[in-house]
Amino acid sequence: MRKRVKRATLRFGAIGTAALVLVFSALPVHVADAQERYYYRRSILDFFLGRRYIQQYPPQAPSQNAPQRQPAPKKKVAPKAAAAPRAVTPVIAEEKVVEKLANAQKILVVGDFLAGGLGVGMDAAFKDSPGIVVETRSNVASGLVRDDYYDWPQQLTTFMDEAKPAMVIVMLGANDRQQMVTDVGKEKFRTDGWYAEYQRRVVDFGKQVTNRKIPLLWVGLPAFDSPAMTADAVQLNQLFRKQMESVGGEFVDIWDGFVSEGGDFIVTGSDINGQQVRLRTSDGINLTEAGRRKLAFYVEKPVRRILGAQASPDLVRLDTGNAPAIDAVAMPGRTEPISLSDPNLDGGAELLGGRALPVSATKSPRDMLVQDGEMAAPPAGRVDDYRMTPMKPTAQVSVK
Repeated sequence: MRKRVKRATLRFGAIGTAALVLVFSALPVHVADAQERYYYRRSILDFFLGRRYIQQYPPQAPSQNAPQRQPAPKKKVAPKAAAAPRAVTPVIAEEKVVEKLANAQKILVVGDFLAGGLGVGMDAAFKDSPGIVVETRSNVASGLVRDDYYDWPQQLTTFMDEAKPAMVIVMLGANDRQQMVTDVGKEKFRTDGWYAEYQRRVVDFGKQVTNRKIPLLWVGLPAFDSPAMTADAVQLNQLFRKQMESVGGEFVDIWDGFVSEGGDFIVTGSDINGQQVRLRTSDGINLTEAGRRKLAFYVEKPVRRILGAQASPDLVRLDTGNAPAIDAVAMPGRTEPISLSDPNLDGGAELLGGRALPVSATKSPRDMLVQDGEMAAPPAGRVDDYRMTPMKPTAQVSVK
């Protein structure tokens, strides 16, 4: 029994020893050295083959005595200066400004807020005309009804005395749809008494201009977004047209430019170039810039017709200060006028047909045909020249 235990112990000891050898042989063995450290690692193959160790060296650090290669110094690159941002200058087309003449005629535009827009459009219409200057005197909330707020008859006299205009253009009435105070009392809008008094004020206002022998243009009202305002504008335009004819002025109808083909109010329509643009503002009353220019387009036509060449854009300034001196001696002699029946008109000595025609010894082809009924011989070689020598027929060779 003791022998069996002893043998088992030896066997277990041998197996345990082998196991310990295997475990510890897998672990690295560190051996310290004065100069460097070595690592030993044994595997199970080394144990059975009798290998004592496998020596592995760690990557050796460079020796202090060995010359070390210094990395090439990096070239210092000067930092590039940040490019200054280029200033982008917007290209703006310079508008040509036409210098007005010293004796340019003045057009005086008076009225309410619509007249103020008309004045802006007239400035654009005649900016290239050196002989025309447009002056606008308008009051936004004015009219012929509330003379207690703004007395237009008195103001018109003052403006004409100051400007001395060659023409007066009036545009009023958009603010006059309200009660009027007269000498007999208050008149409500649209009553017969209101229209009678308003007609008298329009006539008196127009005569202030025509009595001075100044051309007068009265511009009608456009359509509005409000149907009631549009209906009132139609009635006022009829009144303006009739009274301008009585005082010697001229009524300018602009109605078709701001309504559709059916006569309805429009916000967008054609401008003076035929392009579709917005003509009215969102309130349905005022005009946009394109609408003001279109309004002036209707007024521009009678203005150019009345003022004539002075309103032309082709009028140039004639500066006689630098004109060259004209030598009277060097001037050619005066040429006497020649009558259309004078033979000297074409350098001849007598009129055409005054001398008998020369007589020819031979008859012309016309005389031969008319008098004798004979036709002249055709030129030689022409297709109708039958005098050509006929070609001889070629000999025929008989074949036997």
